[in-house]
Amino acid sequence: MEMNGDDSSFEQCYRCYPVTFIDKAHLENGDKIIMPPSALNRLASLHIEYPMLFQLSNESVEKTTHCGVLEFTADEGLVYLPYWMMQNMSLQEGDIVKIKNTSLVRGTFIKLQPHTQNFLDITNPKAILETALRSYSCLTTGDTIMVPYNNKKYFIDVIEAKPSSAVSIIETDCEVEFAPPLDYKEPEKPQILTPSNKRSRKVEEEEPTSKVPKFTPFTGSGKRLDGKTQTKSTEQEDTKQQQEKPTENGKEDEKLTSTTPRQKSGKLVFGSNSKTTAKETVKVDSKNIEQESSTKSDEAKFKVFTGKKYSLKG
Repeated sequence: MEMNGDDSSFEQCYRCYPVTFIDKAHLENGDKIIMPPSALNRLASLHIEYPMLFQLSNESVEKTTHCGVLEFTADEGLVYLPYWMMQNMSLQEGDIVKIKNTSLVRGTFIKLQPHTQNFLDITNPKAILETALRSYSCLTTGDTIMVPYNNKKYFIDVIEAKPSSAVSIIETDCEVEFAPPLDYKEPEKPQILTPSNKRSRKVEEEEPTSKVPKFTPFTGSGKRLDGKTQTKSTEQEDTKQQQEKPTENGKEDEKLTSTTPRQKSGKLVFGSNSKTTAKETVKVDSKNIEQESSTKSDEAKFKVFTGKKYSLKG
């Protein structure tokens, strides 16, 4: 199926197959195709520019791309393409592809977008891309090229090219820019703490501490030395005794203050009211004696470890 144009153009339709069908898998690392010898005879008779560049079209889905040629050794009526190129063109094995010679301007700028972030994790991705693009003749906006490295295949989209949508990259200095990968996710922004947020956090921190019961010392039931349990009545009696003691002391202080005359401030008097002081001492001593006798009587009432003795022998 040959379509002849003017003397300076080449246009031909072929059935396409992957380059792996002729054991040339290394051609997957570039954009070179293999055409039949008849195409070389036709191109030689035309006044075309070198290097030879071609436009590939899949008219059924209206997709186009551009490529170079490596050899003219294919069977007549067939053409062999890299498989990634067939995928870009939505071509299956044995589909018809239209090939036309063309000329492209030299590229000055291309913008690429890796499919995965792993490609940018390589130590020097630009150097690897530079060596990979030596196998390419041209780039077309919208294409997805494949870059092999370290036994892995990295797919990269061509999202922009200047000065044209399709450019030649043979023997040219071209600026390369990378867009964020397709699987790139922006890091989450840290939350800015406002005064309301700070207060709520403080309340949350204080709540668990408030729920913890406070430690109250000297709590629980008391025990006596005689083995009896301390009841509420005994506790009340102890508290009454403790309350009565300071009142007795207070009465003594009042008596002492009433018997002793007040001295003038700022002076020390020796030998005055010796009789009164003697009487006071006698009074105090008598009371102390009474207290001692009361304590002795209490001691006599309570005796620990008293009773009959029993032996194990019987």
